[in-house]
Formats: sequence, structure tokens, C-alpha cells
Amino acid sequence: MKTDIIKYDFKPGLLQEFEIVDLAKLYTEFEDILTSTHRANFYHVIWFQKGNPTHMVDFNPITISPNTLLFINKDTVQRFDNKTKFDGKAILFTDRFFCKTENDIKYLKETILFNDLFTISQIQVQNQLKIFSELFQQITDELLNDKDNSQFDILQNLLHNLLLYSERERRKQNFTEIKKGADLDYVLIFKDLLEANYKNQKQVNFYAKQIIITEKRLNQATSKVLGKTPKEIIDNRILLEAKRILAHTTESVKEIAFHLGFEEPTNFIKYFKKHTSVTPTEFREKNT
Repeated sequence: MKTDIIKYDFKPGLLQEFEIVDLAKLYTEFEDILTSTHRANFYHVIWFQKGNPTHMVDFNPITISPNTLLFINKDTVQRFDNKTKFDGKAILFTDRFFCKTENDIKYLKETILFNDLFTISQIQVQNQLKIFSELFQQITDELLNDKDNSQFDILQNLLHNLLLYSERERRKQNFTEIKKGADLDYVLIFKDLLEANYKNQKQVNFYAKQIIITEKRLNQATSKVLGKTPKEIIDNRILLEAKRILAHTTESVKEIAFHLGFEEPTNFIKYFKKHTSVTPTEFREKNT
């Protein structure tokens, strides 16, 4: 029985958890994997250079045009197009590779590329094609050099530069900037806590206590930044995981209920129908 969405770890045997791959070659070797729903425990920077595929992220189809850079956070549920031809490159890397310092950790947690609170980040690079082509080529060339004590730092710096240039372009392309301050800080902390605890902690007061603020203050922050209450955000995260498992596995409704921290399957069924207007079984039948 398929009891969970397939999850892939970074390729073993590399000196560092970082690589740049050709999409056409990757497709030749791993088409079945790429076009099946899966998660990966590493980050993707995908440059679709040719073609107009539709990239699925959870239940959201992302229409791609040539020379689009798409940024996929680790553990995101995704699926590549299996009907449309396309070509390009992808940079894959892990926290272990990028995060040499506390500032690196902070950057990855806060960058708008992997943490856009409203959408999956993508940019069009036509106007800066020379810069991005050169950065990708520099990374490719460095990986071909003999391994020495400097290579890790050079690759990390080149990647960081690529991300910084990408952030600059993202802000030029219909991006809604969220004002930095306490509200955004609280939302980002809440987001991290929720990701780690949503299966077992469904009450707002738990998260408020962890952040060391009142429920009212947390509500003010999420309402101002996201236009949603903390309870709505918790419910949305639980429902997203429920939908993922229902659509992409054969796990029973009872197993899903226990997996998501519900003491009784009937409680999960009522909860799911209250928020989606359909039962888990009905959702599965429509989305399998």
C-alpha cells in the first residue's frame, strides 16, 4: 500500500550537496520520477529555457514561458509536465551546502524566492539574460575544475549571487513587498513552528506561547500580513496535507486521520467536510 508521497533525498556520493543538471538529460534518466507527484528534501532553481510546460505545485498549475526561473522550496510537493516538451537547467542544493553561518540560515528562511507567502516565486529573465547565463556558466565551469579547498566557497558565493540577482528581478516583476517589522517577524516564526507542529498542535494558544506573545497579538500580525487569522492558517496547513495524502496515496481515511493527529476518524471527516464541503472520500474520487 502506498502510504505516503514519495520523498527523494539528495544524490549520494557528491563532495557537496550541490549540482547543476540539464533538464533534457534529467528527463531521459528519470522521467517517471519527475512526472510523478513527489517531494525532495532540497531546493530547486529551475531555468525553463525552452517550451511552455505546466509545472504542478500541490494543486496549483504554474504556466511556464521560455526563460522563466522557478524557485521551489524543499519538501514542496510537485510534478513536472509529461505532455509538453521543454529544456533548460536546474540548480539543486541543500541547507547543508548553503548554510555556513547563521546569516545564511536566516537568508534562506526569509528570502522571497523560497518563502513568498502568497505564491510560488518565478521570474522572467529575458531582460537580464546575459547576467543569468554567465552565472549559470560560471557555476558549470567551477564544477568542472579540479576539487580543492576553495571550490565549496566559490560555489556557495556564486549561488548566493544568483539568488540575490533573482531577488532583485523578482521585486521588479509584479511583486507585493511586505513591510519588514514585528508583524512579519511573528508571521515567519509562526510559519516555521506550524510546519513542525501542525500534526499534533492545532490550537492558536500553543503557537502564541512559543512565540511569547498573546493570541491577540499573533492574530493582529497574521491578519495584517496575510489577511488571515492564525486559526485559518492552521486549518489551511492541515487541509493541504490531508488533500496531498488523499490525492496521491492509497492511505485509508482512518490512517490519514491518525497521521494528522485526530483522535477519531469521524472527527477528521467532520473537520474536512466543514472546511471543504466534501468528505475525504469524495475529494479523493475527484482528485485521484
